[in-house]
Amino acid sequence: MKQEIISYITSIKEDIYNLSNFLYTNPEISYKEYSGCNYILNMLKAHDFEIQENYCDIQTAFYAQYGTGHPKICYICKYSASETTGHVFGNNVNASISIGAALALSKVISKSGGSIVVIGCPGEYTNGSELTLAKDKCFEDMDVIIAPHCDITNAESGTSMATIPIRIKCTHNITNPSNTNNFSSLDSSLLILTSLSLLLKGLNSGNSIDNISIINASTNLNSVSESETKFYLTAPTLSEAKVIEKTIVDVINSMSQITNTFKEISLFELPSQELLSNKSLSRIFTHNLKECGIIDITCCKNSSYGLGIGAISHTTPCIYPSICITENSLISCPSALFALETQTDFCKKNMIKAIEALAITGLDIIEKQDLLKEIRLELK
Repeated sequence: MKQEIISYITSIKEDIYNLSNFLYTNPEISYKEYSGCNYILNMLKAHDFEIQENYCDIQTAFYAQYGTGHPKICYICKYSASETTGHVFGNNVNASISIGAALALSKVISKSGGSIVVIGCPGEYTNGSELTLAKDKCFEDMDVIIAPHCDITNAESGTSMATIPIRIKCTHNITNPSNTNNFSSLDSSLLILTSLSLLLKGLNSGNSIDNISIINASTNLNSVSESETKFYLTAPTLSEAKVIEKTIVDVINSMSQITNTFKEISLFELPSQELLSNKSLSRIFTHNLKECGIIDITCCKNSSYGLGIGAISHTTPCIYPSICITENSLISCPSALFALETQTDFCKKNMIKAIEALAITGLDIIEKQDLLKEIRLELK
């Protein structure tokens, strides 16, 4: 059946290239990927996949399945682009790899049994719909989950950082007669950030506060001055991030007394857990990737930021392997130049090899129950 998969992929290469090209030339921002989502759904419908659109009330999310029962092989499909620079993460290629693998595996699954599932996950990597879907336990019925990720190197799936997105709203009542200090809400926000910066210097070097933004809503005409600060607290594990979060809350409460400013602390997104890559699943996929012609594969590439798939990996065996699509190692991902690389012949060749490896990996797990037992045992 492996040869059937490879032969079939050869027959649909142009369809896969056309999908990648359509997404590239029609980039759409997170949760507004209407044309790209429709294009993908039409491909899947044409190959008799059962489709749930508007999945979990997310307009551009979908659930597609071919076959019945277990094992269920799930491929994550990402198709969001940057608002200003297009597919700088190469999601046009990532989506094409997932869809190509699902179509290829569907052509032999009637002989092997099991199911193929494609879950369309709009949004970015850190705060994408994977977090919402994981919270709703949408992935827990899957046996394995693979989220292919194009990059500047071939690498086994590693880990990622955990993130907690924190919002601090400072309110200063200007007209309160008892409030005689000179602290504005903006002063309070800046004092908090300075204090947190000093706090982090005494902690593990893997912890950080990233993507800080401050919105100051005060004017001379306002009786109430408001300032809102947002940032991502980043740590190697979510448990470590939560310990730091508690310390941050204590610091903020202390600042409230000093500045006589009311503070409201909340999350502006769902937290992201660190990725737990399934080593057994990674080994199987890496072997198949080499068999399909991608030989130079480095060990476990870790992400320096949070990944939505991290939340899924704590309940279901997952991998997030990197597939090289460029011959120029000086190009960085994400970047506008990386987006251009998705149009090269080198990218197309590696995309097809990755599709073959993903489909064959799914077939291996369906056919060899011992592999699935090994994968499941590791998660426990």
